[in-house]
Amino acid sequence: MEALVMRLSHLDAQAEGALRVVMFYDTLMRRRVDLPALARASAALADCVAGIRLHDPGRAIRMSPEGREATEESSPPSTRVPVTLDDEEIGTVWLERPGPAGRLDELLLERLAIATAAVVERYGPTRTTMADPALVELVISADSDEAARARALRLLGFAAGEPVRVVAVRSRLPLDRLALLLCPARPVKAAPLAEVGVVLATTVDPARFPAGVRAGIGAADSPDRSWREARTALRFTTPRRPVVHYEGLGALALLAQVPRQAARDNADVAAIARIAHSADDLETLDTYCAAGSLRRAADLLHLHHSSVARRLEQIERTLGIELTEPTGLLRARLALAAWRLLDD
Repeated sequence: MEALVMRLSHLDAQAEGALRVVMFYDTLMRRRVDLPALARASAALADCVAGIRLHDPGRAIRMSPEGREATEESSPPSTRVPVTLDDEEIGTVWLERPGPAGRLDELLLERLAIATAAVVERYGPTRTTMADPALVELVISADSDEAARARALRLLGFAAGEPVRVVAVRSRLPLDRLALLLCPARPVKAAPLAEVGVVLATTVDPARFPAGVRAGIGAADSPDRSWREARTALRFTTPRRPVVHYEGLGALALLAQVPRQAARDNADVAAIARIAHSADDLETLDTYCAAGSLRRAADLLHLHHSSVARRLEQIERTLGIELTEPTGLLRARLALAAWRLLDD
């Protein structure tokens, strides 16, 4: 490499400088330096403040060219580059150069980002939230023996004996971001499995799910049973109830065990399918079943109660069910839930 640098130096000073930057970081990585040493060396090389910030645990390292921690405010970042590991953005590196960026600043930061990811992968202090799907499948599979399951959990970063909650999700938000939102300060791993995302976490707060996410939360201590419960709970989610805890389903969970053909053949479920072609009728019925009263349903629908009453009369004729009677309301709720399960 030194010989190549010497030959290029006679041809292109910028190429020589670029190679020296690459060699500089290769040397640091061979020496297995830590993050403060990386920032310190980068600041000295760039002759300005250099910084490293990791999203987890959210701390920043800023070093001055003199090799000391930069505690005073400097120039705003002149150049910054994301740090990625396993295709996940885990942090940022930057330079605080007064004036315009230097001609090699971008290359310097790219090499600093690569070196930072290598240090994180080797020592921490953070781990990516995205996990090897094969390891996650070992954890949640009913066919895994306990020894294999425990080993997979250790490899994923969960301590022995630590409780692990399992969540089944459907989300347009990337799984790594969703996982960090759910469990920002505790161990959490996520992986896609078929068309469902799997999140393993030590704690799960249903209130932390962002809008637009459907999620089912398992309750069992065993990850394989918790995964089955989470998938069942996910099937019961609706736009009105996007997050469902398996424990909250109670006897309703039994509906998930009804064969699909048996559900389709049921007269009440077939009647729900008939009104489902009208979005207004379906929303009215869903809201009334959830509210349990005409006036409460009207408030939720932002309609006059007389308008809701007329809709319900038409729905009653189609269903053949007296919705104002307790037994009729129960039948409608069960039929609506069973009909929704047919689409999963």
